[in-house]
Amino acid sequence: MSFTSSNPATGKLLQRYRAHTTKQVAAILAQVHGAQSAWRELAIDARAKHLHAVATELRREIDDLARLMTAEMGKPISESRKEIEKCAMVCEFYAENAVGFLKPERPKGAPAHARVVYEPLGVMLSIMPWNYPFWQVFRAAVPALAAGNTMLIKHAANVTGCALAIENVFIRAGLPQGVLRVLLIPSERVAPLIADPRVRMISLTGSTAAGKKVAALAGASLKPCVFELGGTDSYLVLDDADIAHAAKTLAAGRLINGGQSCISAKRMIVVESVQKAFEKALVAEFRRTVKRGDPTKVTTTLGPMARADLRRDLHTQVTQAVKAGGRLLLGGKLPAGRGYYYPATILTDVKPGSPAYAEELFGPVAVIIPVPDEAAAITAANDTPFGLGAGVFTQDKKRGEEIARYHLDAGMACVNDFVRSSPQLPFGGTKESGYGRELGREGILALVNTKTVSVK
Repeated sequence: MSFTSSNPATGKLLQRYRAHTTKQVAAILAQVHGAQSAWRELAIDARAKHLHAVATELRREIDDLARLMTAEMGKPISESRKEIEKCAMVCEFYAENAVGFLKPERPKGAPAHARVVYEPLGVMLSIMPWNYPFWQVFRAAVPALAAGNTMLIKHAANVTGCALAIENVFIRAGLPQGVLRVLLIPSERVAPLIADPRVRMISLTGSTAAGKKVAALAGASLKPCVFELGGTDSYLVLDDADIAHAAKTLAAGRLINGGQSCISAKRMIVVESVQKAFEKALVAEFRRTVKRGDPTKVTTTLGPMARADLRRDLHTQVTQAVKAGGRLLLGGKLPAGRGYYYPATILTDVKPGSPAYAEELFGPVAVIIPVPDEAAAITAANDTPFGLGAGVFTQDKKRGEEIARYHLDAGMACVNDFVRSSPQLPFGGTKESGYGRELGREGILALVNTKTVSVK
């Protein structure tokens, strides 16, 4: 069996990769398991030096890595470069903070002879998606490695070149052999790895459907998991919102990464008294900022979608939404020519019952849901099986914070901005958007055995 990667801007084949055989998978797992003993015995600050070396290597190779990412996934080159830099930043964040995060401690009021210590779990299997080919891997792998775990990476088939490049970055940075390895296997060959007792933990970023399958397999073996799954992030535009600011911010939040992001601003829930003003401002912002074209050019802001099937599925959702009563303000038509391009699209008057109301639209399509008032906006925001990110636009910041904190059922919420990930802050969702947290101190503590040690 082989994997192929193709250029989404042209549809042309880039490379074929032969899948690992059963024997090769067994050897890689044995190597990663064998490397864990020595890696966990390294002092945390010694592991930190390795992570600093990885950051240096990423920046040294940033041009080549960004070009590879753009070629395989279609991300505009300027965004690809930012993604590599963000990977370097997360390496530095955990290199500088892991010692403090994992320092043994005695909770207030605990017996003087007791301590809480944080130990590595062992081998971690991470199942990764294609939309942020480097960042998703580094977001999972770096805190795990800082904590003393070793890593198996099963990446998406269409970004196999990126997966192998990541493995080579760690090798060239001087990490011990076997600390991080990539497996070239299809999804149907993951189950035996999850069941293998040498694999101690699973992380997955991807669809909710994939998360449910992996959760069932992991549950059968009582393996802890961290899942970051789908999202239909809701943003309330209240009647006192700064409409120009809301439109500018939500346009950026929707179109980042071509709209192919779990945390992009997908559902814009707008109070009817400002609906027309917001629609006009959002259309103007899309027209002002969107420059669709060759993703290798620095002037391009919207590249192609990653695969032909993803574009086809998105267009079907848009077509069904219009049939269900939605109204196109912009886009919505498949462009002629090569590549998997889709126009920046705005759908409005989307109501409950429409596919676009509840489903995740994974591409450059904004959905406007009109509601009569604030109370209805909050209800609509939570009327989704997902709970990754959410936000509210209002000039009453105190009220906005109250809504974000107490009334939006999501793992992350903001006021007058859109959600994005940061190495310093915990990242994750609720409901069908997954469980567990990545990043921040919470992200590394999710990947360790928290042990109570008592010595009299």
